[in-house]
Amino acid sequence: MSEQQAGELMRQAREALDAAQKVIAIALASLKDRTQENGKFSAAKLDQYQLVAYDSAMCSAEAAAAQFVLDYAEKAREAVGASYPSSTIEERLGLFFTAEAINSIHARLAARPDDFGISRGKLASLMESNTVQSFRASQLTPAEIAELGKAVSALDGQTGAYLLDDHHEMMQEQFRRFANEIVMPLAKEIHQKDLIIPEEILENVKELGCFGLSIPQQYGGLQDDEQEDNMGMIVVTEELSRGSLGAAGSLITRPEILARALLRGGTEEQKQKWLPQLAAGDPLCAVAVTEPNYGSDVANMRLKATRTEGGWLLNGAKTWCTFGGKAGVLLVLARTNPDLSLGHKGLSMFLAEKPVYDGHEFSYKQEGGGSLSGKAISTIGYRGMHSFEMFFDDFFVPEENMLGGPEGEGNGFYFTMAGFSGGRIQTAARAIGVMQAAYERAVSYSKERAVFGQPIGNYQLTQVKLARMAAYLTASRQFTYAVGRLMDQGGGDMEASMVKLFTCKTAEWFTREALQIHGGMGYAEETPVSRYFIDARVLSIFEGAEETLALKVVAPALIRAAKDKSALEV
Repeated sequence: MSEQQAGELMRQAREALDAAQKVIAIALASLKDRTQENGKFSAAKLDQYQLVAYDSAMCSAEAAAAQFVLDYAEKAREAVGASYPSSTIEERLGLFFTAEAINSIHARLAARPDDFGISRGKLASLMESNTVQSFRASQLTPAEIAELGKAVSALDGQTGAYLLDDHHEMMQEQFRRFANEIVMPLAKEIHQKDLIIPEEILENVKELGCFGLSIPQQYGGLQDDEQEDNMGMIVVTEELSRGSLGAAGSLITRPEILARALLRGGTEEQKQKWLPQLAAGDPLCAVAVTEPNYGSDVANMRLKATRTEGGWLLNGAKTWCTFGGKAGVLLVLARTNPDLSLGHKGLSMFLAEKPVYDGHEFSYKQEGGGSLSGKAISTIGYRGMHSFEMFFDDFFVPEENMLGGPEGEGNGFYFTMAGFSGGRIQTAARAIGVMQAAYERAVSYSKERAVFGQPIGNYQLTQVKLARMAAYLTASRQFTYAVGRLMDQGGGDMEASMVKLFTCKTAEWFTREALQIHGGMGYAEETPVSRYFIDARVLSIFEGAEETLALKVVAPALIRAAKDKSALEV
């Protein structure tokens, strides 16, 4: 393909994507019309259109991923230079992903256009135009996809340039070595024997400064005092997760959440006390937000905090408290106002200190008679950190450990949201790391395994699988990087939820394909792809379940920002 042809295809891709975005805008405008009450958005009304809202959120996420991957392809072209005689692998992957995304968006909307408020004629005029059809046809022929599969296979597990600056490229190299040399050799045993993460990993992570990535230098961290570095956190998380999701990739998620909550709402005294300790990884921390009967429904949390002399008494249960045994401090969301009608306005956050335990269960009694017990939940994957059910019985937390001091009372929900915005972009990075590990194994195995007289990588269907995997991995990575840069500029909170929604759902399909390429060996525990497949399944659940993100975060934000339907040509 010549540079001129590549340029024409890029123009077609942009035009096709623009058509898809116009259709999505009509769907969102229609939802906006249906979910108004007294001139304002109504979450209760949106619940009457959950399927449409979910599909609209997914379409928007796919379109955003296509937008960012096309931007990336153009930057890659610039990096190579105009004299390059043919299209780059980055362009080919970007074009192919965009065609796939437009196909997916069209399929969702065409199945029931009336529900999206789109006429069939309008849908056809936008998404079935000559340009759109010509672009899709150019990218989606079996021969074209197979040729792309051959090209990416020849890169031995890579998918083109990362386009990182020198600082982040150096971080990537350092943590890739650590993942290769320390984490990967231990990951299999940790998973199969359900072990706690060993000190060999923890001490190295501390020495490398991982726990201080989101903490400003003035508080003992690595982050510049004047500028966030989400990109650094993303790059490090990606490489640690490539080594192992459960044994390394999630280690800095909880410090990230707690640090952001402290920076958002903590008093200066609390920041001075806790942030240097978090940066040093001593103590390790955990987050106790989810409750047994309410899941992601933060506004309905019931764990009670009752005033007592010198502090508060916590009573109730939390679940899915990852690393809850090993942690020396828990970030606990509790209801300080018993009036449930206040919803999230009755919640506050506490820093609850406890001893460190390595086992699968523990019981701790305070001198004053309060107690805290925990038991690890047996899970199919994501082993190493252990997620606990926790039971608080008159557990005492001193007054000074309410986040934000007296002014923080009733503001726990907002501190939680500040913390979880960082947790979501980091979870997207975790998904990329798992996908990268799975992709490397899939490419390697496709060259080693021979059936019917030749390597399976020589067959068209395997080539198609590898092409799709490379395209979705590239899109996921560049979508995440782009949102990280937005967050470094002070924005990107909604986009962090959107990219988490997209990448984590992609990772589940992606690791399934990697396992499938391995055939029967993929189902064997001794093969790493079996672990990647199981681990990836949790990504769409924690740090905001897929459905909750789509219906309660992404869709409402998109609807509020949508134009009125009267302003669009429908």
